[in-house]
Amino acid sequence: MRTTILGACLTLAASCSAMAQTAGEPLSFEVASIKPAAPMQPGRMMMGSKGGPGSADPGHLTYTNLSVKNMLVNAFGVKPYQISGPAWLDTERFDVVAKVPQGATKEQVKVMLQNLLKDRFKLEVHHEAKDMPMYALVVGKNGPKMKESPPDDPASAATGTTGPNPNDDVPTKLAAPVKITMGPDGMPQFPAGMAPKKGCMQMMMGTPSGMKAHMVCTKQTMQALVDQLSNQMDKPVSDLTGLTANYDFTLDFAPDENRMMAMMPAGGAAVAFTRDVSGPGPGPGPGGPSANNNEPPAVPPLAAAVQEQLGLKLEQKKGPVDLIVVDKMEKVPTDN
Repeated sequence: MRTTILGACLTLAASCSAMAQTAGEPLSFEVASIKPAAPMQPGRMMMGSKGGPGSADPGHLTYTNLSVKNMLVNAFGVKPYQISGPAWLDTERFDVVAKVPQGATKEQVKVMLQNLLKDRFKLEVHHEAKDMPMYALVVGKNGPKMKESPPDDPASAATGTTGPNPNDDVPTKLAAPVKITMGPDGMPQFPAGMAPKKGCMQMMMGTPSGMKAHMVCTKQTMQALVDQLSNQMDKPVSDLTGLTANYDFTLDFAPDENRMMAMMPAGGAAVAFTRDVSGPGPGPGPGGPSANNNEPPAVPPLAAAVQEQLGLKLEQKKGPVDLIVVDKMEKVPTDN
């Protein structure tokens, strides 16, 4: 009995020690490095995040090619449209590597990131409510065109093995060169295990009709969909569909190219490949045309694609939005 109590006390002491803070001292990472991101290669965009509480590596947090606005989004737990500040917040990108104290929660890590930005970038902000254009997602007049997700396999549920979780984090092994082939729709086909399992987004740049996006969703709720639409449209989107099921669907649309360069899918990475359309290329794959040398048909803008392909409609309206206004922030962080 004494051994059990002693063991519990030691465990508690270790936990308290890991997150101990001097009275009045702000929460902070044990160690943190911020460096300018390497210039992006022509036609290729790679950015992402890994680690932190709730992941397979809770003691380390890594952001790759992250814009300053994205850092603010992660630090304050808001959407990109809720950050108001200078234009360079979208263009200046950094790599961040931080060691997270043992036992830290996701909410505590947000505060640590806020304090890191205050320390290194001399960040000062305030909150402000402002009426802004927004959208309501409603069901179209002919009803939804999405397919309801099938129920989980009862046999798997009985054994406690449900297989891959569609909400698992995206794999992070994206830095090593991989062979990408082009599908008949003109979109890159990722090798098994590389593509995200939730809200997978593929982008193609450099086609005659501009950038194209291909979204693949499995067991998607309407709330998750409006979150993705909010990111794409840089405006609040509320769910007024009344749909409560989970859905499987794909969505092809022409995104706003400036928005795509500024945003980063939450919890994962985005990659874009350019196809050379000025002349014959090496064949299917990055830098070459599709196998049949025929350009896939143009795709509609996001709002039209949602209505045509999903049977839903985005209706414009106005409403109050809580903004994080950047009062002061240095463009170059202090030394690590």
